[in-house]
Amino acid sequence: MNCAKGQNMKKIKDFFKKLNECTPKPAKVLFVLALISLILKIAFSLSPVFSDFYNRYPGAFFRMINAKLTGWFPFSLAETILMLMPLIVTVLVVMIIKVSKKTLRDMVKMMMSLLAALAFFFTSFTFTFAAGYSGTSLDEKLGISRQKVSADELYDTAKILLDGISEVSGQIEFRYGSSSVMPYTLDEMNRLLQDAYIEASKDYSFLPAFRTRVKYVVMSEPMTYTHISGVYTYFTGESNINTNFPDYTLPYTAAHELAHQRGISKEDEANFVAFLVCLKSDDPYIRYSGFMSVYEYVISALYRADKDKYTALLSETDSRLRYEMIAYNDFFEKYRDNVAADISGTINDTYLASQGQKEGSRSYGMVVDLAVAYYKGK
Repeated sequence: MNCAKGQNMKKIKDFFKKLNECTPKPAKVLFVLALISLILKIAFSLSPVFSDFYNRYPGAFFRMINAKLTGWFPFSLAETILMLMPLIVTVLVVMIIKVSKKTLRDMVKMMMSLLAALAFFFTSFTFTFAAGYSGTSLDEKLGISRQKVSADELYDTAKILLDGISEVSGQIEFRYGSSSVMPYTLDEMNRLLQDAYIEASKDYSFLPAFRTRVKYVVMSEPMTYTHISGVYTYFTGESNINTNFPDYTLPYTAAHELAHQRGISKEDEANFVAFLVCLKSDDPYIRYSGFMSVYEYVISALYRADKDKYTALLSETDSRLRYEMIAYNDFFEKYRDNVAADISGTINDTYLASQGQKEGSRSYGMVVDLAVAYYKGK
């Protein structure tokens, strides 16, 4: 009996020895980092305080380094990788087929390398972005009370947002009977948003102060079919935006993706931080983008809650704003229903649910609760 146990132990030791010999050294490093990441992930889930500390300091450092390094590229590195994915997959398949005809040792080496690549993505996610899902909620950080909202509260909040829009609309250029016009280049928009983030970081200590750049997606028009207006890629640290969308959405979308880059992981919270940052800007069009984007979320919620109040509010809304929203609907009609949108929506819902946002894509609209609570607090 003891002899059999001894033989089994020897076989196990021999197996791990051979596995160790077949594993490339870089892969071993990645496996160790993945193990550390797993421990960190558990720690995040157990302690919001630790999550906040990690997200604000070590996490912010890693995100900044990522963003600065990839910032040297004038194009989106993440988009380039995505575009090359068919070629990458083809090369991997060819390599696996070739290796399968060689020795078992070569096959194991290949499999360990592939596992190491997965370990890299897990480690990158944990080190840079995961803590934001487990930390203190944004309403707690802002000292506001987030509760279920009534139709009256939605109406009141929408009116406040309309007042904000009215303050800046006189400085906005509108096409006759159509949409507004952003008065500067995308690069200038990026500079203005960076200035706004620096200002916001003075009032909101959970926002790290550093300057980066927004990346513009080359394949923006095809990307619109997926209904994706922007995306933050944690493994490259890039805030990418779809430039095919109407002008007034671009600053707010860019501010949203930059919020992710600064550790605001949850979608509704990134939406609201984008709003707060837009309001910090000296530029009227940036502020208009923030007000208008959240206003649309609020009146959509009001429509579902009380159609009479929605109709009354819309009748009071500046005709230029109504034309803006009509122009957006006309633009989006071409992309509304398609398979690409269904697939990307399912993938996004699955990812968000895996990070504790059970509402999936609907979590973006939960910015309404934050907006109501924010203005109630004022």
